[in-house]
Amino acid sequence: MHQLRLFFTALQFFTRLPIPGWVGFDPAWLNQASRYFPLVGVVVASITGGAYALTSYFLPAPVAVVISTAAGIYATGAFHEDGFADMCDGFGGGMTQERVLEIMKDSRIGAYGAIGTLCMLALKLVTLSMLPPLAAIGALFVAHPLSRLMATSLIWRLDYARAEGKAKPLAQKMSNREFLIAALTVVLPVVAAGALHWLPVSALFSGVVATAIATFWLARKCVHRIDGYTGDCLGAVQQVTEVMFYLCVLASFTR
Repeated sequence: MHQLRLFFTALQFFTRLPIPGWVGFDPAWLNQASRYFPLVGVVVASITGGAYALTSYFLPAPVAVVISTAAGIYATGAFHEDGFADMCDGFGGGMTQERVLEIMKDSRIGAYGAIGTLCMLALKLVTLSMLPPLAAIGALFVAHPLSRLMATSLIWRLDYARAEGKAKPLAQKMSNREFLIAALTVVLPVVAAGALHWLPVSALFSGVVATAIATFWLARKCVHRIDGYTGDCLGAVQQVTEVMFYLCVLASFTR
């Protein structure tokens, strides 16, 4: 029952989806809820994959991809896209650690954030629209939990860079056991996508490797620029690795 409460706490924190009233709330649960961040990705993937599967029967693939992406953004409240935009602004316009953190905290979006978000969304939409329908659905079901696992790895390995912030409740480092729980959540969609022949093994392997490399590179950037991570960094890692996985899937089909 406690683990179920932790999952619903993570769902409430990372999405705008309603949760049962009996769950309750305890601030201490937030420190433990990050283990279920990838499982929240499975829920979001069910929404985006379901929207794509339903609309692709009646509409062309590019339109179905736009609707699917919009459904995911609505479900999460653009939580991760906002973090990506803020990190683009902060890392692009800040020269010192203090200035980077100050820019990232500003609710306004600048040129770096606007251009970065536009390019990221365009790349996501175009890539998914060029995949066969089953491959697109498989990519969604793997990319969402996998990208959230990559974001969770920053909580596992890095220090929080702010005294306060929207990710501060999650700032306590994860234990190895908690990260293992998060990692095991990703295994099922990866195995299912391969077993059902939605995605080739080469796409799954290259996608996991590419997302790990991208995460390592972004983590080094975070440590170098701000001596740790913030909630915006988590959102940026999630968005970048999600797109990286889609690109690897598309590359495996174009070969």
